[in-house]
Amino acid sequence: MPTRILSIFGTRPEAIKMAPLVKQLEASADLESVVCVTGQHQQMLDQVLDLFEIVPHHNLALMTGNQTLNGLASRLIASLDEVLATVKPDRVLVHGDTTTASAAALASFHRRIPIGHVEAGLRTGNLVQPWPEEMNRRVVDLVSDLMFAPTASSKANIAHEALHGKVIVTGNTVIDALNLTTARIAANPALRAELDARLPFLDGALPLLLVTGHRRESFGAGFANICAALADLARTNAVQIVYPVHLNPNVRGPVQETLGAARNVHLIEPLDYLGFVRLMQRATIILTDSGGVQEEAPALGKPVLVMRDVTERPEAVAAGTVRLVGTAREAIVRAVTGLLEDASERDEFAHRVNPYGDGHASERIVAALSGRPFEEFASGGIGEMPYVPRVPLPGVVQ
Repeated sequence: MPTRILSIFGTRPEAIKMAPLVKQLEASADLESVVCVTGQHQQMLDQVLDLFEIVPHHNLALMTGNQTLNGLASRLIASLDEVLATVKPDRVLVHGDTTTASAAALASFHRRIPIGHVEAGLRTGNLVQPWPEEMNRRVVDLVSDLMFAPTASSKANIAHEALHGKVIVTGNTVIDALNLTTARIAANPALRAELDARLPFLDGALPLLLVTGHRRESFGAGFANICAALADLARTNAVQIVYPVHLNPNVRGPVQETLGAARNVHLIEPLDYLGFVRLMQRATIILTDSGGVQEEAPALGKPVLVMRDVTERPEAVAAGTVRLVGTAREAIVRAVTGLLEDASERDEFAHRVNPYGDGHASERIVAALSGRPFEEFASGGIGEMPYVPRVPLPGVVQ
């Protein structure tokens, strides 16, 4: 009887990174694939499911307006417990560091179901950056017996914490998803033209700054600084700025207030994954606080400036494929302006090696789940960083 694998995810980034793995699971004769989506980001999640032609067996549709983390987590654990009781999986797979991932891991742990963590071992060493993701990923690793680390550095983080599970270095499944998507765009000129036609206001003669920003730790002063920096850049540079604005009202409010009437700033609705990949291909520089973009954009040869003070992807910083700029207004303006004015520096970004994978991470994971032999992903030591010790939470007795 095939081993029953229940994959649980609920946000767009999870869906993108789990999609190629789900397709590999579906093609395996040794494994029975069952998919449960929680709907933590229902609208953006559905776009990815449609793109990769994934029909979930269970859709909990738990998204509500202005939901609190505790409210979401409690609904997730209760609803997932019913799914676990019905499906009776031999193993549960979760991805990354979302509230869905941590709740699914806890619910599975309570039922003594083995847990596999895809994208395990990422760390910033600071529990409040990013918040709550750093806590989520630690919880999932703690209760997992099988951890699929994207890089050797991620594996080393787990070793430093003396966790009990088996760790396998696979590369990151997001590169699998990106390769599938870019191949689809390249093979279909009509599709490429249709994607470009969605943004008719873009001027091919001007450099394009693509912006994504949604991190909770930046709500308030951080987003005010980011928006002010973008307004400065639009006013002082010959550049066009495109910002697909996250649906969270804590993001939309300050973005619309500061940038709604700014020159050469285009605030657009979130794009589906196909459209976003095409926009990354067209970008000159990418300014982001997204974890996935830090992995994807270097594979496209794009300079990435990260609006965070720390990152759980230090391999990219060490490899020179991304640069941390923080959320200070002046620092963002200075970093973007420097790249806009220096074509040779932009070109250097394009020729650096991305440490996150070769497009075969999903195959390695399925082989491991099936008990078949495989070779771990060899990042060649590119960008390997020492473990960063945990930073205590302010005001909390350790």
